[in-house]
Amino acid sequence: MNEAVLEKLKILAESAKYDVSCASSGTSRRNTSSGIGSATGWGICHSFAEDGRCISLLKIMLTNHCIYDCAYCINRRSNDLKRATFSVTELVNLTIEFYRRNYIEGLFLSSGVVRNPDYTMERLVRVAKELRLNHRYNGYIHLKSIPGASRELINEAGLYADRLSVNIEIPNEQSLQLLAPDKNFQSVFTPMRYIRQGILENLEDRKKFRKVPRFAPAGQSTQMIIGASPDQDKDILHLSSALYQRPTLKRVYYSGFVPVNEYDPRLPALKQPPLVRENRLYQADWLMRFYHFKAEEIANEAYPDLDLEIDPKLAWALRHPEKFPVDINKADYEMILRVPGIGVKSAKLILVSRRYGKLGSQQLQKMGIVLKKARYFITCQELPYQTIQEIHPDQVRKILTNKNTGRKREDPRQLKLQFEDD
Repeated sequence: MNEAVLEKLKILAESAKYDVSCASSGTSRRNTSSGIGSATGWGICHSFAEDGRCISLLKIMLTNHCIYDCAYCINRRSNDLKRATFSVTELVNLTIEFYRRNYIEGLFLSSGVVRNPDYTMERLVRVAKELRLNHRYNGYIHLKSIPGASRELINEAGLYADRLSVNIEIPNEQSLQLLAPDKNFQSVFTPMRYIRQGILENLEDRKKFRKVPRFAPAGQSTQMIIGASPDQDKDILHLSSALYQRPTLKRVYYSGFVPVNEYDPRLPALKQPPLVRENRLYQADWLMRFYHFKAEEIANEAYPDLDLEIDPKLAWALRHPEKFPVDINKADYEMILRVPGIGVKSAKLILVSRRYGKLGSQQLQKMGIVLKKARYFITCQELPYQTIQEIHPDQVRKILTNKNTGRKREDPRQLKLQFEDD
């Protein structure tokens, strides 16, 4: 690698780090005898596979030049920072050389908008096309679709990329136009619709014909910035819930606003990213996707913002003591899922195990249930604890949030995800 390419790599990798929507799933592109790379397995970009492997990708921008002046973006045109642009050939060669040295297993490629959306999108497509056709690269490719790009370019991108994504960025159109005056919801949702139509049409074609190239087999994702606008959590979750109704959207990512620019009166004066809020939104998102919760159950007019002190499932349970206690030996799967401290795997294990006898506290503990939470919301064969019916919800909350438990105090700014046990 020559010094010029190395300098571009430093600049454009730094510019790409604020985009968090780079995990992959759902693709099964396998290697061939004449190709290199494989996109099988779970996530990429320092995600972990089921067997514990850390899988990485080259997370890079084609260019950090941009014609837009979005208040929240480090690469906005009014910022005085080092700019760089890869040629298509440079980026293709860089990806192949990194793969051959076992540095990466995939590519996450985004870009600032130069000239116009179609010009930028065409260059992104050329990178993916050359990797697939000229180098027979079969590894994972995630392309960021440019808002405002034409349908023809989106359709071509889907033939070479495993996943396509378009970032919504700001969950409210009025706030988006204030912070990013060159963008609007139509320019964002139109390419999202093109991607969805392309995936659905491809699925129908694959039912009729034996050999049809797959179109974006890992679906699409999007990202919202949290804390850059005054939007409440209920609005964010309702938008996410509506997006998940679309069959091709795999993930909504939430990125705590990072104050990377000089103070702008349109932006809040935050000293640090709202990581705890970001964490709670991911937990709420998990509840909607895997725990059968509706958005209005988690956040609504009465509770417009998520409780930062406790996880969303526990907050819901404390607001609805009339739903508890749940009899573990009799309740249905949906109700067991709503018990704090019981995850999806544990709930399924309960259903299977209780066929062979009544379950007690010891069996539940062996299943991985967090009894310090669950004991206030369940009954079983021999559980000797008082439930939320005997103890007021406020008292349960006080017990579960007691800081003086003898454990090392955790830094509340750190992001900690524990979906399975929440």
